[in-house]
Amino acid sequence: MRSWPMSAPANCAVSDGLTWRTLYAEATQRLGSDVDARRIVERASGHDGAEFHTGLDEHVSVRALAFFDGMVERRAAGEPLQYVLGVWAFRTLDLYVDGRVLIPRPETEVVVEVGLDELRRIRPRHPVVVDLGTGSGAIALSFAAEAPGTEVWATDRSEEALAVARANLAGLGRAAAAVRLCEGWWYEALPAILRARVSLIVSNPPYVADSDDLPAEVADWEPESALLAGPTGMEQIAEVVKEAPVWLDRPGALVVELAPHQGDDAVALAYDAGFTEAFVKPDLTGRVRALVARV
Repeated sequence: MRSWPMSAPANCAVSDGLTWRTLYAEATQRLGSDVDARRIVERASGHDGAEFHTGLDEHVSVRALAFFDGMVERRAAGEPLQYVLGVWAFRTLDLYVDGRVLIPRPETEVVVEVGLDELRRIRPRHPVVVDLGTGSGAIALSFAAEAPGTEVWATDRSEEALAVARANLAGLGRAAAAVRLCEGWWYEALPAILRARVSLIVSNPPYVADSDDLPAEVADWEPESALLAGPTGMEQIAEVVKEAPVWLDRPGALVVELAPHQGDDAVALAYDAGFTEAFVKPDLTGRVRALVARV
């Protein structure tokens, strides 16, 4: 059992000379994952990337040990690694994430890239991008960071999710001045002055059917309201698509993340809503991942 003097300051090294190498081995054995163990040690020690191995023989402070132990316990209990670490990379950003928001995923990074391509195609003089259901702010903040000069509006019906997005916005630097966060249901959160002015609408809405089976790590930890759309899984996609033409400038575009089996239905919804062109784009695995609809 580990021990150290109770009077030792939190930033002092543990008295028994415990090193990160020992804790790395301990976490690997406990979690059965070298990847998870490394990420936790990187987070607790502050040594990541090329510094990871050079820092393994450093002694561990009391505070860092407590942080490490807490993360290992949470991960061992099944909590997603992203929530355990409290930060996760998304494109050019390092985002704060917790159980109030969905975990940012590579599929959504592709959706952002598709949206950036549409923005480059449209080439608006005063680009305005709306991110519906922003969650952690991953999509909105990516546009602010990667498309300088773009006015970005991000909405979410969850006050708790917006608190996470606000925290991430605070860490964005000068680009944060271009972003506005609004609470409300889809387009209801937007000011009327944006009607017919938006260059691009991007959304990662709930698209899981209520009866679909989800992995326990998703179902037990991620917010249900951001995952489940209704009986068919298409309900929220339909809402986003139906109202989009009213808000879009001409030319303008809508990009919506969806499940691979929803592509044909989403394209049909887009044409029914009045879009002049609609098609789907794949993710990095080649599976259908995004609806693109143009006016």
